Amino acid sequence: MKLSRRDLLKLGAGAGLTAAVGGLNRLHGQRPQQALQMKTIQSSGQQVPAIGIGCRNFRGGPDSKEIPVFRDTFETFHRLGGRVVDTSPNYGNSEEVIGRIMRELEIRDDLWLATKVDREDEASGVQRMDESFEKLGGDHFDLMQVHNLRGVEVQLETMKAWKEQGRFRHIGVTTSSARQYEALAEIMRRHDLDFVQVNFALGTRGSAETLLPLAEDRGIAVLVNLPFGRGRMFEAVGDRALPDWAADIDAQSWAQVFLKYVMAQPGTVIPIPGTTKPHHAEDNVGAAMGRLPDANLRREMERFIDPLMPERRGRRGRG
Repeated sequence: MKLSRRDLLKLGAGAGLTAAVGGLNRLHGQRPQQALQMKTIQSSGQQVPAIGIGCRNFRGGPDSKEIPVFRDTFETFHRLGGRVVDTSPNYGNSEEVIGRIMRELEIRDDLWLATKVDREDEASGVQRMDESFEKLGGDHFDLMQVHNLRGVEVQLETMKAWKEQGRFRHIGVTTSSARQYEALAEIMRRHDLDFVQVNFALGTRGSAETLLPLAEDRGIAVLVNLPFGRGRMFEAVGDRALPDWAADIDAQSWAQVFLKYVMAQPGTVIPIPGTTKPHHAEDNVGAAMGRLPDANLRREMERFIDPLMPERRGRRGRG
């Protein structure tokens, strides 16, 4: 049974800043310097750190010079308390690379692992998901998602059955395109989903008009892709110094400002920024430490960024 909003508020009051991830940090007995913000998944009651990592660009052959950097990035993310990992067979050989890194670091069972299926028919979908198990290892995934609504009705039937068998703990659907928002909203109303994954950022807030409120109302957790707006927000702020209000939310970088804005949205909203460098992983995980902006500060953050974003100039509200 999904948790009510009241249940989530009670859990959040006890877990928000003080929930230690020590129970998750088994590798070498390591713990983050501070406790991370935690999020409660409404459908299961499971708690996970409020920041994840997207692995779209973890690609390359075994001898690629980038592989050691990817390994260091993954190790840094995990060592600091990061657990939520999102990948896809659609991302080149990302599953293969991540599977190898997890085996080398011996952390497969310590992670909250999400991947996707991107096929139209049932047989191809089953084959695709079986291949994900082969590459990533383990006997279950924490989340299986229909990638960009492709074959969504067919794949959800298989995924629901596999969830009943214990192969998936949660199931969901993804998009990163505003053109699919209406279709995704319809799917959210018709199906019993645990998660959706959508694009959302301080400077690109279109999914907040319908999808995020709908997810909150229906008890669906949200993974947020593109939380930096495809890098456009970094371009918008340029070399500006952080505003004074950044200190009020313990933000030490623009990345942390942008991620904290996403984390602070109502409901269970977890950003999964694409990250392939160790120092970026460290910076991103830092966003899940300390305070988050309240509704008033979020509005101030919107007023700050909108004039800097060409596509938002002259617009009002959250659209």
